[in-house]
Amino acid sequence: MEYITCVSPHVKTENDTRQVMLDVIIALVPASVFGVVIFGFSALLTIAVSVAAAVLCEALWCIILKKPQTAGDLSAAVTGLILALNLPSGIPLYIAALGSAFAIIVAKLLFGGLGKNIVNPAIAARVFLLAAFPGAMTTFLEPFSDLTASATPLAGGEYLFKEIFFGVCPGTIGETSVVLLAFGGVYLVARRVITLEIPLSFILSVAAMALAFGQNPLNAVSMGGVMLGAIFMATDYVTSPMTKLGKIIFGVGCGVITMVIRLFASLPEGVSYSILIMNLLTPLIDKFVLTKPLGALNVRKETDNNA
Repeated sequence: MEYITCVSPHVKTENDTRQVMLDVIIALVPASVFGVVIFGFSALLTIAVSVAAAVLCEALWCIILKKPQTAGDLSAAVTGLILALNLPSGIPLYIAALGSAFAIIVAKLLFGGLGKNIVNPAIAARVFLLAAFPGAMTTFLEPFSDLTASATPLAGGEYLFKEIFFGVCPGTIGETSVVLLAFGGVYLVARRVITLEIPLSFILSVAAMALAFGQNPLNAVSMGGVMLGAIFMATDYVTSPMTKLGKIIFGVGCGVITMVIRLFASLPEGVSYSILIMNLLTPLIDKFVLTKPLGALNVRKETDNNA
């Protein structure tokens, strides 16, 4: 009998990076189209500029540094799209382009490229833009209008639950429609691009915290960027834990921090900050929950004794 030994992976799939990223784009199409419908042509321009800037920055980086071209794997396009959906319609286009450049160059490529970044690039870019352009990043339009909204649901605006649930309310381009974001999540789960541990633990912890502090849990989950963040940003392969237990801890941490910021901080929303914080804690989570390989403890003892 012949035994063949080789390094992992031992189970392979036809899905490559490009196919996974294409699935994410497909899952985001319904929410993106809905954002353009309710917020108008300016939303479409924001999405186009953000995606184009992200892809162009990655392509130029590879050309200038004479590296293999990676712009075609669609990861930059996904980053630009997710960032755009986290921006308000009507924001100056140069801010969208600057955000994409920050996401690709600073948060991704300077760390070594796809698979080596320590935080989600789109989230890092959104937090950067919130700090650099707080006025533009918190000015939202009323649906089907060019009028500036007096307040979003999170900032105290009075809207019916059905308006919040179906997304006919002020917010960023892609965060308002809970239904369409959920459909996108179902598609990603069906395609085995993501698993349910992070989205469910994130959403349920937000609901539990809201209930504990006397708020409507359905409103808490439906308002702001909880669904967009839980399904499309917190589930990033590179910056989230590897094990099921680790993913649950990660999701719960995101949900709790989100609600702590909403309840006790001066900011109305905390989704981006919570995911960014948990991204930084991911190596620590993996350290404590990863199962040690069989015999690893004995090998370590023998090594120590020989030393």
